[in-house]
Amino acid sequence: MAMTPILEGVEAIHSRIDHALGRLKFQGPGKGPRFNTFGQEQSLGDIVSTIIDLVAQNGDEAVSECLKLIDGADLPPEKIVVSESEIRAAKDHISAELEASLILMAQRIESYAKAMMPATQTWFEGDPGRELGVRFTPIENIGAYVPGGLGGSTPLISTVLMNLIPAKVAGVKNIVVATPCSKDGTVHPALLRACELAGATTVYRAGGAQGVAAMALGTKSCPPCSKIIGPGNAFVQEAKRQLFGRIDIDMMAGPSEIGIIADSSAKASVLAADMIAQAEHDKMASSFLFSTSKELLLEVQKELSQQLASLPRGDIALASLENFGALCLCKNLEQACAFSNRYAPEHLELCVDEPDELLPNISHAGAIFMGHACPEVAGDYTAGPSHTLPTCGAARFASGITVFTFLKSSSLLKYNLESLRGDLPSLTAMARAENLEGHARSAESRFLEST
Repeated sequence: MAMTPILEGVEAIHSRIDHALGRLKFQGPGKGPRFNTFGQEQSLGDIVSTIIDLVAQNGDEAVSECLKLIDGADLPPEKIVVSESEIRAAKDHISAELEASLILMAQRIESYAKAMMPATQTWFEGDPGRELGVRFTPIENIGAYVPGGLGGSTPLISTVLMNLIPAKVAGVKNIVVATPCSKDGTVHPALLRACELAGATTVYRAGGAQGVAAMALGTKSCPPCSKIIGPGNAFVQEAKRQLFGRIDIDMMAGPSEIGIIADSSAKASVLAADMIAQAEHDKMASSFLFSTSKELLLEVQKELSQQLASLPRGDIALASLENFGALCLCKNLEQACAFSNRYAPEHLELCVDEPDELLPNISHAGAIFMGHACPEVAGDYTAGPSHTLPTCGAARFASGITVFTFLKSSSLLKYNLESLRGDLPSLTAMARAENLEGHARSAESRFLEST
């Protein structure tokens, strides 16, 4: 079995990080593989554009046709929305253990979201006669895409809770979920139960670009949404990209990734297990370990081979680790942090004795897991913060999903005439310097005698 490489030196490590960050290349019109979905060869971007146009023109009928053509699900338009009775019945088709897990997750996520909620309205202390403030209001309608794999065979149940509950806490009125269904039209009961717990108002059984287009544009049965969130395959992400501007999106989600900073106090078996936990997601996933101990890296390398041998998804994890993973030898922990900041991982584990001392050196990471007893998988399920996080270096400028994803702010301004009079010379000077005479006269008009 091939091994994840051990790298030394700034140039080699930077090159491997850059390789991992560039693992997703945009496949626009004329680029990448060609598909024959609609009877002629098209790029991924062109197919998505075609689907969006069809949904814009024919709504539910177009979604129904796409489901039949692409997913093999023969559903009439009136059956695309999951009925309330089907959602209520889902609880009876899952185990008591899973039900308890869903409830625990929901409670943890809701508590964290409530703790983050800002005051609805705040006024700041200003000059006499001039007050400034901010007001937060929720987006009214959001759409959440929930991946389900081919035919809904691998539903991301946890993603429902992670993405919808912060929206519910933020005060979003309408929460639409679009998710793939099986060929007979069914949706996994655990996913439906999660939708019920998380406050979904509409569940739309349509995956891919057609599901995203329906939420963004609206159909007879699917209310139009102002923002689309959630991960998905290349077709889902391309649909979000093309529709951005008409609607807002959370981020362009890529394959999962983890960075780990470890000193000699870490256990090789644990580090290997944490790397594999990300690698098993997808062949395009990425796992990096930064350590000051070459002995530890060699032990981790052996552990990876041993643990992969018995892993059900071992072939996927092996491809990920070979192509986009690395074991990186660092001169010291400060250099390890610098490498990590270049990587800007979706998840970052600080597997060191004193993680709080290391934290100030970390600038870019979607979520940070502190210490040996805090695995990334806790963030996937039971911890509380949403696991939908920026990938492929986007943590340099973006954040994961929180209540703020679903809130918009309005500035509040209040003047009396005397305060405005004090600002008048500066205000009008700036307006006229920009050749905007109407701006200056707007302010001056409040001091002209009535005629």
